[in-house]
Amino acid sequence: MIEESRIDRTILIDGIPLPDMLDEQTVRAVVHGFYDEIRGDDLLGPVFAAEIAADEWPAHLDKMCDFWSATLLRTSRYDGRPLPPHLAIEGLDERHFRRWLSLFRATVRRLCPPEVAQLFINRALRIAHSFRLAIAFHRGENAMHILPIGEDAL
Repeated sequence: MIEESRIDRTILIDGIPLPDMLDEQTVRAVVHGFYDEIRGDDLLGPVFAAEIAADEWPAHLDKMCDFWSATLLRTSRYDGRPLPPHLAIEGLDERHFRRWLSLFRATVRRLCPPEVAQLFINRALRIAHSFRLAIAFHRGENAMHILPIGEDAL
């Protein structure tokens, strides 16, 4: 009988090995810290308040923890579709995405070691670009002029 050996697989995020210090606690701290900032923000707070009732915040935060866990830790906890709710928000534009990215970057830099913060930021930049393109397409706008927002532009 052949003894089964455990195969350790290194998780790669954008070609970079997942740092050991990135774990579920970090994901939770980032999500909760970030949405605390969002809720108090003059531009984004009202958008979120219009979409998420006060009693729905715990479920939303759990869902966002699941999303980031699946995105960076490669868990299978998130099975939703994050784009459709954003498509339904009228007036969502470049200002909102830039502010979202700016707050997110500040949050992960405050809470995470630099290499972990950079993984979060890189993924957030890609998500924002994908959403901006999808929103333009959904609205029937020409998306050819929509360029990725670089971290240096925040």
